[in-house]
Amino acid sequence: MTPPSALEVADFLRSWDGFVMVSHVKPDGDTLGAGLALGLGLEPFGKEVAYFQQDPVPRNLRFLPGSSRVSREVPQHLIDRGLWIFCDMSDRERAGAFLPDIPRERTLVIDHHLGNTCFGAVNYILSEECSTGTCVLKLLEALGAPVTPEIATCLLTTIMTDTGGFMHPNTSAEVLALSARLMELGADRHQISEEIFAKRRFAAVRLLGSALAATERSEDGRFCWSVVDEPMLAACGADGEDTEEIIGHLRSIEGVSVAALFKAFADGIRVSLRSSEQINVQAAAARLGGGGHFRAAGLTFHGSVPEALAAVRGALAAEGLA
Repeated sequence: MTPPSALEVADFLRSWDGFVMVSHVKPDGDTLGAGLALGLGLEPFGKEVAYFQQDPVPRNLRFLPGSSRVSREVPQHLIDRGLWIFCDMSDRERAGAFLPDIPRERTLVIDHHLGNTCFGAVNYILSEECSTGTCVLKLLEALGAPVTPEIATCLLTTIMTDTGGFMHPNTSAEVLALSARLMELGADRHQISEEIFAKRRFAAVRLLGSALAATERSEDGRFCWSVVDEPMLAACGADGEDTEEIIGHLRSIEGVSVAALFKAFADGIRVSLRSSEQINVQAAAARLGGGGHFRAAGLTFHGSVPEALAAVRGALAAEGLA
């Protein structure tokens, strides 16, 4: 499906007076940064903006301008009459169980994921973009909205999050040029790097050590995995936020094509997948009800860890990982 143009979406946005930016559960820098950037860009036009997010803002994203306004609570008149904008999610369920029942005609989806279900009345899906934030930038430009230092910081956060600090294969020359432009507009690259990639709680470091000690590999060494569960979190004094960097360490192991982290918590087993070669983990995750990107994806599995491991290995084998 060909997406509408940025100018067409900008005209659609102008026709509304109130907006709710929606972030997905377990928010990252792309979903939150994209929504904040668009909201901050719309407000100077006299638009009312609220920010809905089921989960609290993660510690490492609380530096983002406007993040203190994010809440489960939304004014009733925006629930009744506002346009709800879903950023960086392939389906409505990613917004969580606390999302109000908003009719489809009052929804806009902005995303860059492969396999988006196009669940909005308007779907601005640009799968070639490195982040949802860069999709938002195109809309801000079409609106004629000035990019303030606060907006630039939110947008650069989306890029740095989804390129892994410019380490992932989606870091093109165009992405680097755009990032330089955002820095010229006032984006605080140093603060973003410190908050997202440098600062680690002591509990997170302990948890990383435990997870790495529990790592296992397939016989040929191309697939590795580890498991984090509630007792491990408790032993380290950690929480779910402290698991975020583990998968990157697993993927970096020499000879590994695909890494998986199984987070066995009370609400199910959340599986993070990362690929360093031509294995489409998005397609593998989709076989099990998940989604994501070609080299970074995830899913939730209901069952035991051995069952989850077997299911994931089967899905990866179907995508070419012997």
